[in-house]
Amino acid sequence: MASKSAELLSRMAAGDGHGENSSYFDGWKAYDKNPFHLQDNPDGVIQMGLAENQLSLDLIEEWSKAHPEASICTAEGASQFKRIANFQDYHGLPEFRQAMAQFMGQVRGWKARFDPDRVVMSGGATGAQETLAFCLANPGEAFLVPTPYYPGFDRDCCWRSGVKLLPIECHSSNDFKITREAVVSAYESARSNGVRVKGILITNPSNPLGTTADRATLAMLATFATEHRVHLICDEIYAGSVFAKPEYVSIAEVIEHDVPGVVDRDLIHIAYSLSKDFGLPGFRVGIVYSYNDAVVSCARKMSSFGLVSSQTQLFLAKMLGDEEFMARFLGESARRLAARHELFTSGLREVGIGCLGGNAGLFTWMDLRGMLREKTAEAELELWRVIIRKVKLNVSPGTSFRCREPGWFRVCHANMDDETMGVALDRIRLFVRQHQQQKAKARRWAARGQLHLSLQRHGAMPSQYHALSSPMAALLSPQSPLVHAAS
Repeated sequence: MASKSAELLSRMAAGDGHGENSSYFDGWKAYDKNPFHLQDNPDGVIQMGLAENQLSLDLIEEWSKAHPEASICTAEGASQFKRIANFQDYHGLPEFRQAMAQFMGQVRGWKARFDPDRVVMSGGATGAQETLAFCLANPGEAFLVPTPYYPGFDRDCCWRSGVKLLPIECHSSNDFKITREAVVSAYESARSNGVRVKGILITNPSNPLGTTADRATLAMLATFATEHRVHLICDEIYAGSVFAKPEYVSIAEVIEHDVPGVVDRDLIHIAYSLSKDFGLPGFRVGIVYSYNDAVVSCARKMSSFGLVSSQTQLFLAKMLGDEEFMARFLGESARRLAARHELFTSGLREVGIGCLGGNAGLFTWMDLRGMLREKTAEAELELWRVIIRKVKLNVSPGTSFRCREPGWFRVCHANMDDETMGVALDRIRLFVRQHQQQKAKARRWAARGQLHLSLQRHGAMPSQYHALSSPMAALLSPQSPLVHAAS
């Protein structure tokens, strides 16, 4: 029946290009089947795979109560009902584009200016990335992407556009920083395989690393793009979620102040959204900001496939335009993100688990390489399944982010309340301690095995004592407390 149904559909509809069958989305499905709730389902799966900021929504709620005129569904805003209900220009409300341009400058410390006429709407960051893929590349052409990278890019950039993503390999030895050597290697490898490179796609701040790119790296990428006539797409959807030093540097600031006249601005494009910094994914507000007039024109035409509700535009125009509130929100959000990050990472340090040093984002890049049975992708997924099924935490394995070094996991910690965070940390610490105990036990068995082997060779032990299980194999055996942790 499945094959017959597939014959009735297009290749795209029948295929799996969406990427839903990856381990990244499998973790979400495990959560959906058994979601944790403090009272109703305390043994359920805790969602730590969703990068969502729920720490500061109360500030937006308070603002909306204090500004009923921002909604056409209130007595104070009803006078705007006809204008907003009938508005359908895909350029967007002028006041929305003005407020968005102002906010984009504010969130970047007023170190770069943004033109409202270059602000193009889309249905979330997903729509923004797909729009840029359609505008910048043909099917079969490629963007280079530093690893590890957000798994959703395979859907956003490739599924319907036919664009390829090719990795720029980055490594933990230098904290996964992007080097010119790695960019050149990826570019030359694509060319040698007959693939035309049309752009470089980065996230800054990085998802999943939670780090920010420095000024020199951004200048290098912009210069490389100009030299090789390829585009540079900077996904900056976490620009307002930087909570520690170093200060955030946007590509807009770099091309305006660091390399003016050196970089071809027609090759520079920014994707932004309000889903992460504000915790408003349901509003479906994405932004394409391009310095290329032709891209702005094309993207604006394409935005008709994913417009933002005019009522949402009105509300956000008023909120984003409130400069005083925005300053207060960004400061308090950063404080809360820093506190949650410290709570989580210090809790991991208690049991000897480290993380990549991060200063931004809603997640942590957790290092569990020491808990792998062996240094392989298969062993990482084996450990991940235990964490999902037994520890009941939906964390995302590094392999789903195209990380070549097994043992790294992205863990989101801003999408839950303090009580749930406490439960999650307790589960992780129990899991790690049981693993450490089992590992110590395995080492003792290994040492005893060496003694037995020595005694046997001298005729002092029966032969059956020579056959001992591998200490590492014991760690993930069905009888291991590691497997039964938090079950």
